[in-house]
This record gives sequence, structure tokens and C-alpha cells, in this order.
Amino acid sequence: AALPKATILDLSCNNLISLPSDFCSLMHLVKLDLSKNRLQQLPLDFGRLVNLQHLDLLNNRLVTLPVSFAQLKNLKWLDLKDNPLDPVLAKVAGDCLDEKQCKQAAVRVLQHMRAIQSEQDRQRQRKLQAEREMEKKREAEQRAREAQQRELRKREKAEEKERRRREYDAQRAAKQEMEKQTKKETVQTRKPPSNSRPPQPPRHKHSWSRSVLRVLLFVLVCILCTLAVCKVTELQHQPLCISVNTLYEDVVAALQNHKTLQNLLHQNSQQ
Repeated sequence: AALPKATILDLSCNNLISLPSDFCSLMHLVKLDLSKNRLQQLPLDFGRLVNLQHLDLLNNRLVTLPVSFAQLKNLKWLDLKDNPLDPVLAKVAGDCLDEKQCKQAAVRVLQHMRAIQSEQDRQRQRKLQAEREMEKKREAEQRAREAQQRELRKREKAEEKERRRREYDAQRAAKQEMEKQTKKETVQTRKPPSNSRPPQPPRHKHSWSRSVLRVLLFVLVCILCTLAVCKVTELQHQPLCISVNTLYEDVVAALQNHKTLQNLLHQNSQQ
């Protein structure tokens, strides 16, 4: 760490199990020897060593390489012998028995790691796209739920309004019916029944007929009294009594003649 601009570093034969993450800050390294250690993996950001050209990983315990390994674009020499590599990676790396094979191993491994990186990038893109689509779907579902809730609230509000309108109409109709009934009862109270006779005219008529009868009786009594006075008392020689007696005799004669006429008519009808 005290030599950040070091270009060549040999850490071989040290029984190293791992490397710290800040090891990759030695970005000026050109040649790195990590052979004959016990490394099980390299730091995930190992690709930061972009100036690295020569890398010796002989006789370690590596199974895979970090995906960032594909960023070592200047790598020209690579030795991965005597590592329990993944079968695919081991086949790609091949042997490193001479200079040519080691250079070919570097080229093939870089191509392989770049393909893995591209595939992972595509997977990340697909995953990101799927997450975006899922997010859009959730947003669409949320909008649909909100629209459904708005529609439900709108329908409930309309139903409530319709219910209130029906109640108002029912109350208004009941009020009108009550007013109509009250008015009808008032009219019936003021108007006498059609089948009953007006009480006043019969009373007046009955009272009038009684009055006439009383007057006639009074006149008859007066006539009888006058007639009796003119027949019995000493006033019979008075001019008034003479007139009354004469009138009485004429009336009696007329009644007798009338009776005689009735008898004649009766006899004729029998014949």
C-alpha cells in the first residue's frame, strides 16, 4: 500500500488464502505473480487492475474467476494450471506449458469472461426490464384499483343522492296527501251531506203553516163567538149582528143546497 505505483509484484509461495479488497488499488501493476498459494477466490473488483499484462495463478485453489476479470483488456499472459477450475473454464484456459499457450490462455479466458459478463449484463437488463414491467403492471393495477374505487364512490354517491331524492319525494307526496286529506275533511265539515234536507227551510215552512193555522183557528173562534153573541145576546138587533146573522143564514142555505145537489148527483150516478 505504501507503493501504489508499483508495476511488478511477486507474492508467490506465501500460503495466501485471500486478498483484501483494497489490493485492487494497485492499478499500476503490469506483472503479478500469485503462484503457489492457497487462494480460493480473487477480489470481486479484480478488474480494476486494468494495466495488468502478466498474471501467474499457478497452483492455487481457484474454481472460478470474478466477472470483472473481463475488464483486464491489456492482459497478454495467463497461467491457471493446477487449480480445481470449473470444467468449462478449465477447457477454455487450456495448458500453459510455453509462452504461446500462456498467451492463448489469456486471450481465450478474456473472451470467455467477456461473454459471461455480456450474458450477465443481458440477464440484468432482462431482470431490470422485468422489474420495470412488473412495476408498470403494479402501477396499472393500482390505477385500475383507484379508478374502480373512484367509480364505486361515485356510484355510492349517486345511489345516496337517489335515495335522498326518493325520500324527499315520498315526504313531499305524504305532505301533499295529508294537506289534501285535511282540505277534504274541512270541506266535508263545512258542506252538509247531500242526502240530508236543509234544516232551515222546513223549520220556516213548519212555523209558517202553524202560524196560518193558528190565525185561521183564531178567526174561526172569533166568528163563532160573534155568531153566538149575535144569536143569544141582546145585541142581535144591532146592525152588525143583523149582518152577521144574514151572512150565517146565507151560508147555511148554500151548504144545504150543496148537500141537495150532491144527493141528486149520487142518485143519477146510481141510475
